[in-house]
Amino acid sequence: MASRLDLQDLLQTLIGVRIDEEPNVYFQPPSTVKMNYPCIVYSRNSANTQFANDSPYLHKIRYQILVIDKNPDSVIPEKVAMLPMCLFDRHYTADNLNHDAYNLYY
Repeated sequence: MASRLDLQDLLQTLIGVRIDEEPNVYFQPPSTVKMNYPCIVYSRNSANTQFANDSPYLHKIRYQILVIDKNPDSVIPEKVAMLPMCLFDRHYTADNLNHDAYNLYY
């Protein structure tokens, strides 16, 4: 099973952060954090457990991945959409920022 920190690294590569930049990938950020855009915000929102003989044999955590960007034609949502076990949920605009939400089992 992959760890959340592995997911953090993967999302940082998708957003294209250079080594000398502050990563714009946030895990469950508190409201006091000032985010830099474009960014990815992710949090745990569910899990899927499959059973055999009354015992769990597969457990996958589902994360909500939210890509936030000023650019409506950003390539970041397409990169996220191509991840295995990733499903598009919705798109919306708030505060002149484009939000693309995905559910990812990781």
